Amino acid sequence: MTTVRVATCQVSPVIGNYKRNLQQVKQSLSDANGLGAEIIVLPELPVSGYAFDNINEARALSENIDGETVSSYISASFNGTTIIGGFCEKGTDGEIYNSAAVVENGRIIDIYRKVHLWGKEQIFFTAGQDPAPVVSTQYGQIGVGICYDIEFPELSRDLTLRGAEILAFPTNWPKSETPAGERPNLHTIAMATARLNRVYVAVSDRSGTERGHEYMGASIVASPDGWSIANSEDNSEFRTIVADCDLDIARDKHLGEMNDILLDRRPELYLKR
Repeated sequence: MTTVRVATCQVSPVIGNYKRNLQQVKQSLSDANGLGAEIIVLPELPVSGYAFDNINEARALSENIDGETVSSYISASFNGTTIIGGFCEKGTDGEIYNSAAVVENGRIIDIYRKVHLWGKEQIFFTAGQDPAPVVSTQYGQIGVGICYDIEFPELSRDLTLRGAEILAFPTNWPKSETPAGERPNLHTIAMATARLNRVYVAVSDRSGTERGHEYMGASIVASPDGWSIANSEDNSEFRTIVADCDLDIARDKHLGEMNDILLDRRPELYLKR
């Protein structure tokens, strides 16, 4: 059994309050370390905030990859953790990207730039032009997307086909009404993504309210069977949840004795028409 402990860290940033937001991130990383986490996922844009007024504000709150946000991830990774966290990236090309850094053992091992931009993100950010990555880490193969990316099953399936065992999604999910007795829609999407690909899915969702926009705070870790094994429905300041994930389960794509979720695919019938 190859088991890793995965944590998602919920924070509640306030746009422009850089020091407060960074301190929340550092505290959450410390909390996750204290819970024995080996893989830690943080939300989308947890230090800059999200609800920008204009592109100038987004630019002013952007950072190079050696800025304080990614540096805080690097510092927290020296104890052996792998960290996936969002940041507002100031690219060397002068463009602004909604990005996620993957770091471990004191170094950056990958940077992903969000390819599917939601709503007004299209005003502030340039869409990434490279595929979402599958990153070889000390704890397994991690596929990385950001928030709205999870609504594109092609992206998650592509990550799975390239060997991902865990899909990590830093997220800022807007709050919506959940009918009585139902799960938050983000939980449903994460669980379905996990079940359809036989992988673990770790979504780290922010919470709180920013400039009148309320966020769900619906972090979740879903198993390859499609069930929630840790989740939050808490919109308060910050919270860390952990789940132990047996990667051997994610590596086995069998469904009973006669079926395999990947080998049974018939792409010649539905991908090239």
